[in-house]
Amino acid sequence: MNSVLIACVLIPACNLAAQATTSSHDLAGSVQSVSSQDRATYPADSSQSAQNALPDEPTPRNSSDDQQAHQTKRILGIIPNFRAVSTDEKLPAQTVKEKFITATDDSFDYSSLFIPAMLAGYSMATDATPEFHHGAAGYGRYFWHAAVDQTSENYMVEFVVPVIAHEDTRYYTLGRGGFLRRTGYALSRVVVTRSDSGNEVFNASEVIGAGASAGLSSLYYPSRERSFANSGTQWGLDIGIDAASFAAKEFWPDINHWLFHASKPADASQQ
Repeated sequence: MNSVLIACVLIPACNLAAQATTSSHDLAGSVQSVSSQDRATYPADSSQSAQNALPDEPTPRNSSDDQQAHQTKRILGIIPNFRAVSTDEKLPAQTVKEKFITATDDSFDYSSLFIPAMLAGYSMATDATPEFHHGAAGYGRYFWHAAVDQTSENYMVEFVVPVIAHEDTRYYTLGRGGFLRRTGYALSRVVVTRSDSGNEVFNASEVIGAGASAGLSSLYYPSRERSFANSGTQWGLDIGIDAASFAAKEFWPDINHWLFHASKPADASQQ
């Protein structure tokens, strides 16, 4: 590309210079009475004309326009990524309806079966709730409890508490800086978020919402499992899963570019 650009500029310039030289020689041979002042000024005029005839230099393109991190609606075409906002993208405040729709999409999307399925398998393997027993029936009990846990947490964190606290439930991608900086930013989003007015505030939606969801789980688990310790474990698990999901959202544009040659992420070195 650079070679083509250089050729487009240099070839016309060389032609103009050759034409100016030929014209100067012909004029000098045919007109002998030209004064020394005229002979001195003519090459300058020709040079000036050739310079004016050159094409304008191309306007430098702002590379940052092509290097923004762009989020997609799904990660790997499967995992929901509805709440992720691309780097530097400006959006209006979320409405109550939008918060409800986001929570519903995250709860009942076809891919919402994957995490409960994995948690159910792990819980049954570790005999987390002995009352559920083993086998297909036991796995079914683990699965529906995990699915209800997930749905309850989604609505508490993404709808109920955000509406009350006037908080934005979307994840705003940092998209610049080193790995540690971006990882720290992503993990910190479980305790820091944006308000509906755009200010950074304590993430009550995540912390209180996840805690409320963990507390509600005692209503449908066996009485033996209803304890502060188990509720605290579930609370920590919910927040940990959300923190990991924020880290995945942060680096997904980079992974998407490297694996599938999608739009280029923001260049950290320019910041």
